[in-house]
Amino acid sequence: MTNIGNLLVDAGLSRERLEECRKIAGTTGDTLDRVILQKDYLPEGELLQVYASALGFEFREDLEGIAVPPAFVNNVPVHFARNYNLVALEEASGGAVKVATCTPLDPHPMDDLGALVGCEIDPVLAPRLEITSLISRAYRHKADGVDEALADVAEDGDIAGLAEEIDDAEDVLDVSNKAPIIKLVNTILFQALKLRASDVHFQTYPDRLQVRFRIDGILYDMDSIPRRVQEAIVSRVKIMGKMDIAERRLPQDGRATIKIGDGEVDVRISSIPTTGGERIVMRLLDKSSKRYTLREIGLSEQNEEILREYINYSHGIILVTGPTGSGKTTTLYAGLSEIDTTTKNVLTIEDPVEYSLAGISQVQVNNKKGLTFASGLRSFLRQDPDVMMVGEIRDQETGEVAIRAALTGHLVFSTVHTNDAASTITRMVDQGIEPYLVSSSLVLVVAQRLVRTICKDCRTSLPITEEWEAALKKIGIDPTAMNGEVHMGEGCEECFQSGYAGRTAIYEFMPIDESLRTLVMENATATELKRSAVERGLVTLRDDGRDKVIGGLTTIEEVLRVTQLDI
Repeated sequence: MTNIGNLLVDAGLSRERLEECRKIAGTTGDTLDRVILQKDYLPEGELLQVYASALGFEFREDLEGIAVPPAFVNNVPVHFARNYNLVALEEASGGAVKVATCTPLDPHPMDDLGALVGCEIDPVLAPRLEITSLISRAYRHKADGVDEALADVAEDGDIAGLAEEIDDAEDVLDVSNKAPIIKLVNTILFQALKLRASDVHFQTYPDRLQVRFRIDGILYDMDSIPRRVQEAIVSRVKIMGKMDIAERRLPQDGRATIKIGDGEVDVRISSIPTTGGERIVMRLLDKSSKRYTLREIGLSEQNEEILREYINYSHGIILVTGPTGSGKTTTLYAGLSEIDTTTKNVLTIEDPVEYSLAGISQVQVNNKKGLTFASGLRSFLRQDPDVMMVGEIRDQETGEVAIRAALTGHLVFSTVHTNDAASTITRMVDQGIEPYLVSSSLVLVVAQRLVRTICKDCRTSLPITEEWEAALKKIGIDPTAMNGEVHMGEGCEECFQSGYAGRTAIYEFMPIDESLRTLVMENATATELKRSAVERGLVTLRDDGRDKVIGGLTTIEEVLRVTQLDI
């Protein structure tokens, strides 16, 4: 057995699995590392570390905060970088350049890259998600070709005659030899993914079709498209979502999968008829984006301890609550990823499955075929589960099945749409679930919101004025706690002049103790429940936001914006 084989065995891969992967690699022509990853026999980080030590390469687990050399961005097309997951990290000695890759056994892209940049390449191994994130950050402000694609559309006389064929997964990087309208839509989607947009809006105006991206929860106007191209774009998007292009008077929903290099993005498409024509919104779920751990989602030390304690319970319901787009699923995934799946059977039913989690069986809701949250959860009970996650408790039936699962010795995670932790309890009772069932099954309720974080590139500190003092007092901060200054972003190119880049969460953790159980049994209101919890030390959403303002993570305006309904 070769040295690399021994190292893989030392890392935890059995000799039987190693031989199996070697045979598959021999017959398919795939490299051994790719086969091991496809089979999910070793985590990517551990596998890359093995290859780094065997090949004498450097390994970096984290590429946060690295500034990609401008020469790389200017000379290497973004399509090439995304397709082969290659990105320059820094200049190395002797005129070479350090380049991150996640495919150590595929030398050809490295050779091509050497020709593009005109110097020697020094490979560094890094996880694929870290590389794709760094590529997106590096190319954020480089022109995408939307103007060029628009020019092609203008030259093309037959804009309505667009290709109706669509692959199972359209590759938005592949724009060569495509019809101009397809090229335009693909280019807009690629730009959206590069800028970390969660939604793409095509909004109709009398003179134009306005493209808008939602980035960090805020909508930004992007490109304007001539009105005459509107019908062709709407038809193209509908074809992607397998919707009826002839039906223009009724709302429609569709779904598509697009590829970006070797990563996949789920797209949920919604169209509604308006007086100015059809309006389209596309929700993007980038499956290659980073999955967060409990350490990275903004939990205070105290809250992280509480959550770690509860996710190891043997039974009960843990609910995460907040409006749409407040990061509930991210929190649940971070919690699930901490559970030891080698000793526990973990099942999830979601709508849709947002990210695939190693060692966890995930089921997609299919209402047309009768696979609902409630029916899926019932089937799970016959699968000998230890932990179950149900995407959302939105009706009495799902709530009752979840409670039955919790009372029969299973740990259940789920989400609810309410304003704060206390109103989650009253919402379940209002759905028709008996108070004694709610009080005996619920163990923890977590309310959360997302706040934008101050941009690191234009962060500044200003002396506290009387106006700032009044704002600080509004969210309960004593100005002396701020050391005489407030933190904010001035606005720069990196953050669209907004002063914010990225988001973190603020939390309200409400463990269900005996006092709360008694109040639930007595049909107490949400206000009474919250008052009781606050008296015993509940840290509210605004309290947690206040701590993040004092820590210089976010601003007073952000905390006020997301907590105005919770007071």
